[in-house]
Amino acid sequence: MATQLSNTGCYVILAVAFLGWLFAGVHMSVTQLTGQAAAISLLERTGELDAERYQSLNKQAQAKKELSSSDKVQLDAWKPIVARWFAWLQCAFLFGAATGGLVFGWLGDRIGRAKAMALSILTYTAFAGAASLAQSPPMLCGLWFLACTGVGGMWPTGVALVAEAWAGMSRPAVAGIIGTSANIGIFLFATLAAQDDFQIKTDDWRWAFQLAAAPIVLGVFAWFVVPESPRWLMARDAPSPELNPAAPTTGVFHGALLRVTLIAIVLATIPMIGGWGTANWMNPWAEEAGGATLKATVLQWRSLTGIVGSLLGGWIAALLGRRTTYFLVSLLSLTLAQYIFVFLVPTDDAFLLWVSALGFVSGVYFGWLPLCLPEMFPTRVRSTGAGVGFNFGRIVTAVTLFLSGALMHFFDGDYARIGRFTSLLFLLGMAAICFSRDTSEKQLED
Repeated sequence: MATQLSNTGCYVILAVAFLGWLFAGVHMSVTQLTGQAAAISLLERTGELDAERYQSLNKQAQAKKELSSSDKVQLDAWKPIVARWFAWLQCAFLFGAATGGLVFGWLGDRIGRAKAMALSILTYTAFAGAASLAQSPPMLCGLWFLACTGVGGMWPTGVALVAEAWAGMSRPAVAGIIGTSANIGIFLFATLAAQDDFQIKTDDWRWAFQLAAAPIVLGVFAWFVVPESPRWLMARDAPSPELNPAAPTTGVFHGALLRVTLIAIVLATIPMIGGWGTANWMNPWAEEAGGATLKATVLQWRSLTGIVGSLLGGWIAALLGRRTTYFLVSLLSLTLAQYIFVFLVPTDDAFLLWVSALGFVSGVYFGWLPLCLPEMFPTRVRSTGAGVGFNFGRIVTAVTLFLSGALMHFFDGDYARIGRFTSLLFLLGMAAICFSRDTSEKQLED
């Protein structure tokens, strides 16, 4: 059995993990940009609203035109339904990813990082194709939940495999590359959706899910070609049961690892809340204010600078230290989000610039996470620990979104008020990092 990867093997691992997480980013973008159009379309199909009338009334309301009392009552009845299904589709993504992080993370420690990563890609592509055929909002949410278990599984298996294949001084750069890939996927799909011929509309949204199914060939390639982590192979064959990677999934919730796991969950939750619970409310906010083109443009600008932030995240953490970097990123994210949601509206000239600034700062999180989360766990539970840490944060985020959607009446349909509220969670990140072990001077533990 080989105990060291060839240069070719290392680069194959990095390339497939990069592409696997890039296409997972496409799934994130599909969730954000397609949710509202799909909800309206499927609600009309099930007889719960008239899509043409709903959109007409909504445009009149946004233009501050006077509505008749009956039209206002009808719009007030329909709007929370659409917002609720939009939120539930986001929740399907987040709960699915959280489930996949646990299941595929465990598989990564059980059957190997490479095989589990391939299964993750096959899962998120196959069920994306099935979701394109959905006939009702519950069906779409159910199929998207299953697809997104693969998205959740891609991160821990890919990150653990890359971290172990590139365990050395190159890790900050490699972590930045992996952290960047999802933002590239988000940006590419947002750019496509911003084109006139590819706008996502209530009568033309299924193509987005079909596109998300296309990378199934990458999953097949990963299954047959990507080499396994030598560290995992050595740990699997180790005589000591303490080093054996076939540890139970719940192992990260016992003993000394419990505290580490809980801190990892909190540290990964904050960027999720920032991305899904705060910044992603900018998408329907922008759509109501300026239409589908502005919605896609907002996502473009945020993801483009997020690419740069993610790429530099590992280097910044290596330069300033793990804890200092996380604290500063949380502080700046809080400041920028509050400013945007308090003082701006999507049609302001400066809106895109401030969104870009938030995209860059919050993007640093996603260069930090693939570098630092694997450092918190030993080899035998690294995939499980990273998966639980990164993806369990999605559960809290999903609950936040679910409650936000359910409480649209309480917020009077005001996305800015929701964003102001959810962005306060960055304060928790500033506190939690103070309790984390600083791994700045340490290598991966066996």
